Amino acid sequence: MINVEEIVSLDIDPLPYMKKFVGKTFVIKYGGSIMKNKSAVKAFIEDIVYMKRLGINIVIVHGGGPEISKWINVTGMETKFINGLRVTDKKVMDVVEMVLSGHINKDISASLSKYGISAIGLSGRDSNLIKAKKKYLYDNGKKIDIGFVGEVVNINKSFLNNIIEKGRVPVIAPIGCDSHGNKYNINADYAASAVSSALKAEKFIILTDVEGVYTDINDKDSLLSDISTEEIKKYIDEGSINGGMIPKMECCIEAIEKGTKSIHLVDGRKNHGLILDIISGKGTKITLKGGINQCQKVI
Repeated sequence: MINVEEIVSLDIDPLPYMKKFVGKTFVIKYGGSIMKNKSAVKAFIEDIVYMKRLGINIVIVHGGGPEISKWINVTGMETKFINGLRVTDKKVMDVVEMVLSGHINKDISASLSKYGISAIGLSGRDSNLIKAKKKYLYDNGKKIDIGFVGEVVNINKSFLNNIIEKGRVPVIAPIGCDSHGNKYNINADYAASAVSSALKAEKFIILTDVEGVYTDINDKDSLLSDISTEEIKKYIDEGSINGGMIPKMECCIEAIEKGTKSIHLVDGRKNHGLILDIISGKGTKITLKGGINQCQKVI
């Protein structure tokens, strides 16, 4: 069992706050960059166990970008990104599936199972969990082919709900497939967003390797505690939100507009940051409407 005293480092007892979510569903996107930090991984697993034992329904969608890049480099292939999305030819796609559906997915499932949690590792190809189609990028009207990169068409909601209703934790690798059997690499943020929307999740939580969303990544005082979807669009147009943060924010907009009740970006590097940011309000909360509230510098 988790040492609750270790979690409560802000003189906040998590139980009074968290128990209101009993029976609700949290969809959690677990970023690949956090997986490099062993203590952060351990704390993440413990936080999931705590919430699941409390009675919160948990669905995990994981990435694995750094591990994929490592194995691509080992094989002598090139790693290339356009607008935060990995260019994926057939050979790269094979590596992506091996790393995500094999290595990372099963590690997460096994880690939860050690605590007695019934976790099921899934690929988006299982039971057509993530139906996808080929994704193209556009630059000034020019169509850009980025290979076997997909966008979500449909989530097999009944399949997921059946797993959740049996008290299990789905752990999903973001690999999709189309009706012709083609498999696609799907950005984990988009996959998690689609899952959250399909389930009408109470919370869509994105674990990141930063404190939240900044208007200037080099200025810690520009951290936003709250931001609306309209403000996100404005910051993307202005260039304040750029690079790999663009797909992350676009998927948040889509999740909110399609039925997710709330979104919270939390710092997954902190010890028990998942629970602590939820109960303390740190990180960045995203809503359909609202105003910007810039935090003081995070200590």
